[in-house]
Amino acid sequence: MNSPTTDAAMPLTPAGPHRWTTVAGPEWSNPGGGLWGGYAIGLSIRVLDAEPTAIGEALSLTLTYAAALPSGPIDIRARCLRQGRSIGVWEVELLPGGSDQVGVHAIVTMAQRPTTPPFEFAKIPDAPAPETLPRLEFAETSHHYGASAFERRMIGGDFMPEPGGTDARSLAWVRPRRGPMDKAMLGMVTDFSPPRSMYALGRTINTTTLTLTVYLHATEEELAAIGDDFILIECDGRVGSRGASDERSSYWSRSGKLLATSEQLAWYRERPGS
Repeated sequence: MNSPTTDAAMPLTPAGPHRWTTVAGPEWSNPGGGLWGGYAIGLSIRVLDAEPTAIGEALSLTLTYAAALPSGPIDIRARCLRQGRSIGVWEVELLPGGSDQVGVHAIVTMAQRPTTPPFEFAKIPDAPAPETLPRLEFAETSHHYGASAFERRMIGGDFMPEPGGTDARSLAWVRPRRGPMDKAMLGMVTDFSPPRSMYALGRTINTTTLTLTVYLHATEEELAAIGDDFILIECDGRVGSRGASDERSSYWSRSGKLLATSEQLAWYRERPGS
């Protein structure tokens, strides 16, 4: 299902069967220069929204970030690995325009969601209403990467706490700046939390996502009901060693519905001279 939110931000031009191109503006770039990882998530979902033979809606994605994608022209290749009656598995590759080197590789599970008896064990964490919290703004990055797509309001702490703490858990309310929430926007927000390695070691490290898996529990109809309201992000990290650190996150509607969960493995190292 195409959405005006991501149609405008990620315009696609057909370039042949299962081939597309787009242009990623500099507002999607990280401070280091490469495109924000959340952009690749949203673009992978957006492409399959537009694929005429893709059936259903995105249910899960696993992305491997093989190399940094620069802003500018991007070539996209999509391939259906298998299509069943309800479940389809697709491969999406994102490449710098004119290159044959894959920057991001995604495996996306598409599904036609049946009507089944619901159940839930997870409960939304206690959190004050977002309207009672200050808006977090960074002047130098207010129009770049995740900050260009989402407003953030932190709960019980700073965006980046002092290093050396014993707890990497954080809570934040986030809402989209570019229009109502949809599947692509929900996927994008799963790469919008500070790296957990910086909670332990501070900002004197370099870090980048190696692989990220997203489970999109909410349906398109449930996201449409949220519109541009806040959602709650609960993020935590467990361990980091020998260059690799992990984090896991949950994403909740204001009414307490679990919308998505994610698992991420990041690569980190000390900056030279730090």
